[in-house]
Amino acid sequence: MPLVILSGFQAVKEGLIENSEIFSGRPVTPFYQAVAQEKGIVFSNGHTWKQQRKFGIVTMRKLGMGKKGVQSQIEEEACQLVETYAHAKGQPLDPSLPILNSVCNVICALVFGHRYSVDDEQFLKLMSSIECSVTFGGTFFHLLYEAVPWLMKHIKWPYKKAFAAVDVVLSHARKETEAHRMQLAEHDPRDFIDYYLLQMEKSKNDPTSTYDEPNLFQCISDLFVAGTDTTSATLQWGLLLMVTHPDIQEKVQKEIEDAFGSSQSIGYQDRKKVPFTFAVIHEIQRFKCILLAGNPRETVQDVTVLGSFIPKGTVIVPDVHSVVYDPKIWETPRKFNPNHFLDKDGKFVDREELLLFGAGARECPGKEMAKMELFTFFTSLLRAFTFKLPEGVTEVNSEPAKGLTMTPQHYKLCAIPRLSES
Repeated sequence: MPLVILSGFQAVKEGLIENSEIFSGRPVTPFYQAVAQEKGIVFSNGHTWKQQRKFGIVTMRKLGMGKKGVQSQIEEEACQLVETYAHAKGQPLDPSLPILNSVCNVICALVFGHRYSVDDEQFLKLMSSIECSVTFGGTFFHLLYEAVPWLMKHIKWPYKKAFAAVDVVLSHARKETEAHRMQLAEHDPRDFIDYYLLQMEKSKNDPTSTYDEPNLFQCISDLFVAGTDTTSATLQWGLLLMVTHPDIQEKVQKEIEDAFGSSQSIGYQDRKKVPFTFAVIHEIQRFKCILLAGNPRETVQDVTVLGSFIPKGTVIVPDVHSVVYDPKIWETPRKFNPNHFLDKDGKFVDREELLLFGAGARECPGKEMAKMELFTFFTSLLRAFTFKLPEGVTEVNSEPAKGLTMTPQHYKLCAIPRLSES
């Protein structure tokens, strides 16, 4: 298959934004064809993709505006995360699993209408399966399957665990759907599954409808896999950067304290009150870009980008690192510098060059929810704790672990309750 890499902001912008519809295809490789069968949102194309994506975006907006919408669920999980860290009483802890639990529970509340206890057997199984699905991508056996699928179909042992992990998520979605169907309230949908079941019923006589159970189950899988690992990894990098940049951590804490005191709750709607903190969150995303490359696209017709002809059916890979580390765009691209997102008066500046959620027709549908999570979790943790390295540890490994997402190596830190600092 022909492949073109878009390198530099102008190439990425002209391709993904200015020619958004032409670059809206998704190449479906042999492994992901076997896993997703072109269902759901991430790995579908054409009419199926357009219908499923539109439904996903509209439904997430509805859930966000409900009485117990997404923001309140995120705030609840942030409180649970603070409590979990507080139980360590300032002793060294690995922050990754509690973060993963909390982020995953936000998706559970959105999709299933309820959260799980962190020691619930089903929840632990679901978490393990999501992690397995994410870490398999980019491995030797994944790439081997893509290269020689006809052979790998006969050598099943390297893929048993990966396919079993996918089955766990899909079977859990199936089980939850059956439970929802038994108590479906037509005028009071509670979550993503309720809305989808109502849409299936509404569209049952429409021959063009793609609303069916296989698409529902794959949409749920897409939400979990895409919405858990990325947000979790970004928060882990954020805490690590606060440990290694105590001056910035202190400045964030002072700004939060000045804006909200010690009792007022903080929601995403309050982000304008803490421009430096908001800039720090964006700089974490830029400086520790968790994407190895942007999600691949495929051209659905011939197109010319920056004078270069690209034929229909070409795989397109946006090189996000060429954008987020470009010295022509960023003052200190290889240094952690929140001023990249502040103007001379200290006000937050949104930069179009930060393309970590994609852009154009294939932009991540969960972008707003991810932003809400990052802001709420980060401010809650920095308000409650000062993060430091364990005694005797003088440096940390800042190199990412290998994989499709650039997650931190496992590390430990101390979450010192701020009330006890004095």
